[in-house]
Amino acid sequence: MHLKSIPFALTISLMAITTTQLCADDAYPLVDAVEFTHRSGLPNFFQKLETGVAVKVGYLGGSITAQKGWRVQSLAWFQAQYPEVRIEQIDAAIGGTGSTLGVFRAEQDVLQEKPDLLFVEFAVNDAKASPENILKAMEGIVRKTWAALPETDICFVYTMTFRESEQLAAGKMKRSASVMEELANYYGIPSVHMGLRAAQMEKAGKLVMKTEAPMMRVSGDDLNESASLPTDEAGRIIFSKDGVHPYPETGHVLYTEALIRAMEKLRTERSSAPHAMVAPLRADNLENANQFKISEHLLAGSYENLTQNGDALALKFANRLTPLYRLNPGATLSFKFKGTKAMVYDLLGPDAATLEVTVDGKKTLRTERMDGYCTYSRLATLGVAKGLADTTHTVTVRVLAEPFDKRKILFERNQDDFDNSPEKYEPNRWHAGSIFVVGELIHIQ
Repeated sequence: MHLKSIPFALTISLMAITTTQLCADDAYPLVDAVEFTHRSGLPNFFQKLETGVAVKVGYLGGSITAQKGWRVQSLAWFQAQYPEVRIEQIDAAIGGTGSTLGVFRAEQDVLQEKPDLLFVEFAVNDAKASPENILKAMEGIVRKTWAALPETDICFVYTMTFRESEQLAAGKMKRSASVMEELANYYGIPSVHMGLRAAQMEKAGKLVMKTEAPMMRVSGDDLNESASLPTDEAGRIIFSKDGVHPYPETGHVLYTEALIRAMEKLRTERSSAPHAMVAPLRADNLENANQFKISEHLLAGSYENLTQNGDALALKFANRLTPLYRLNPGATLSFKFKGTKAMVYDLLGPDAATLEVTVDGKKTLRTERMDGYCTYSRLATLGVAKGLADTTHTVTVRVLAEPFDKRKILFERNQDDFDNSPEKYEPNRWHAGSIFVVGELIHIQ
């Protein structure tokens, strides 16, 4: 796939570290920017393709992967290269989420479908995460995958935003990608920085990273907006609207071309073997992160099973939260777990309520499940317990009845939506579907 072949007149054409060796966040050593690192390659995946075995390609990532861009285009390339082979995709991308959520949802969203190749894309959304947390989550994804599917190959892919384009063009990857590269070195996982060529083109004056336009939503159809003008008046490629989410006809094509260059090198391999499970890089990695669906015996008070009722909100999030429950004021979610950390997979939205969290009989958190983006509902996680001893703990989340100033929480650019549709913001309730635990849930039915 090449830029010149895309419609719409686009003519421009082994370093294992211990926890005591981790550097401070701001001093983490940045690795040199290269587009592709082979390491142990993708031998199992390409061996299956060459022998005609049906395969599945998993895409685990954030909103850039969720777009109809490099994910769709790379799948089409695989299918064109191997037309006699059945090649299917597993779309496990969720906008606005990083590797911490990724490791908890890995089994449900991608591994249960048994991918033969798993692309992992979280460098952009992990930009503000600490190196420690990135390593914990990303290593958890790797070890979960190979524990369940030892013949599944993994490839880390990195994307970029306008914020780090200059640094990338100058020869250094950003911190999150640098951390992931360390993990890739340890496990022999190939990696592709799909944005390096675009950053170099911007430096050379051949590309513009973003236009002067309002920020798009972090999820939804807005991300798939087409490039009405693939080049500007100076003939430079317009990469994206917001400097983050590439246009499918421009920025995503550059991403796909980078990936294809790497795949062309990797496809020459003709050997295969299960991936050996070596000692962990970090003993506290999140391979023991588990997801449990909420069941009704954990709920009390006034609540509704929206999935059972065929509610539109439940249908919208059916591929992630099934069942989806709506808890009204006074309702509670209570559960016991043995482990060190727990979260609830829920929704932020305009009809959100204030929640009160109690852990082992002590009130630990009071929070409003709404932020400045909440003119619509989107997936999120509520952290209810962390840093605990690996023993049994009891968590209760209560929905409070008291109202709060939702208009004030919205970004100024979104306050018109409150003024025009106040009824959307009037209810106070909580939507939740799963429990995430580093450990095990106790007495779940």
